[in-house]
Amino acid sequence: MKRLTEGKYFLPYDRSLVERAKEMRKNPTAAERKLWQFLRTFPLKMWRQRPIDRFIVDFYCPKLKLVIEVDGAQHFTPEGRERDRQRTARLESYGLKVIRFTNAEVLNEFDAVCEVISQYLTS
Repeated sequence: MKRLTEGKYFLPYDRSLVERAKEMRKNPTAAERKLWQFLRTFPLKMWRQRPIDRFIVDFYCPKLKLVIEVDGAQHFTPEGRERDRQRTARLESYGLKVIRFTNAEVLNEFDAVCEVISQYLTS
């Protein structure tokens, strides 16, 4: 079992995921690319493809303790749903709030997705 390293804001992460996260930043999905255009101008720092624990989360805002995931088709199988349930529970154990959007929501209901995210600034 790999050892987790404590990172900025004291969240542990698996160092072996750093290179994979860098590659994922270079090759985002269409939905991730579109959402990043909004999140890069977000009033608080937002990180893309951030290793946390043994996962790489799509987007992470440390000040809000907010994880944003954009889910593709693999997330809708019974196995994918169970993996996501376990992953969310693990991330929530660090005091993080996890919100999920489908690729279709980001691509087709973009303003509504941005509104949901923006609401976390006032909560």
